[in-house]
Amino acid sequence: MPRAPLDGLIDDLYYLEGAPPYALLTLPPAPSALLIVNLGAPFRIRGATDSETAEYADGCVITMPTRAWVFGYPLRTRSVGVHFKPWGLAPFVPMPAAELCDRPVTIEQVWGRSAISELQDRLAAADGPQGMLTLLEEELMRRLREPAGLGLVRHTSNVIAASSGAVAIGDLSVAAGVSSTHLAQRFKELIGVTPKRLARTYRFTSTVFPLNPDGPIDWGEIAGAGGYFDQAHFSHEFREFTGLTPTRYVEVRRRFLREHPGHTLEGWPLPAD
Repeated sequence: MPRAPLDGLIDDLYYLEGAPPYALLTLPPAPSALLIVNLGAPFRIRGATDSETAEYADGCVITMPTRAWVFGYPLRTRSVGVHFKPWGLAPFVPMPAAELCDRPVTIEQVWGRSAISELQDRLAAADGPQGMLTLLEEELMRRLREPAGLGLVRHTSNVIAASSGAVAIGDLSVAAGVSSTHLAQRFKELIGVTPKRLARTYRFTSTVFPLNPDGPIDWGEIAGAGGYFDQAHFSHEFREFTGLTPTRYVEVRRRFLREHPGHTLEGWPLPAD
């Protein structure tokens, strides 16, 4: 776990090296933002509904997505990265999150060429993976700032997370003592999406992520337990979030489990090739 105050902004820091389980991995939306510092060959990212891919040599920054992304990895990959809480990226980027929503950018575009080149050199010279993660944590501490409205957005987001998205959005603004318009504006500035969209994402991931793909699945029961109006509503959300039907999603999850049992990436990323 990162030290305070980063622990209130970050879920984890990670080091990734080696051959990916698949050349293409689909990453469905989750209540998380992502920063990757690339130390190997370039990787590619394509929106699930896009026809073009973009190449990222130095790494990338992704605010909380609203659609699935397809990552194309080289034969061997090496990087360090950060999984942020939905609001956690805001203190480290100079532009409003709404400008980056569903538009991954390079780290150079966010921090500048000289800064990322220096960071990559220091990471490459670090004493192993733990030394790299320590350096990355120190870089984040150095860049940490407190954007306006962060306390409001963090508190409200934590309420949404605690309820797994099952909260009346109107009640949130009332409890916070601000208008719904003001709350939505702050969310867009710091997360990139509205409170309603964040709630939808928490509800979907909390419903789908724990599924055991090897066990029996009653989709109607799962939809009801997740607070969806009916199974058709749930299926529509499934397609919007993953690009897959629930049945196809389970087939892909089973493939990952069968071909790479116990792999550290098994769970949310899905094979796309």
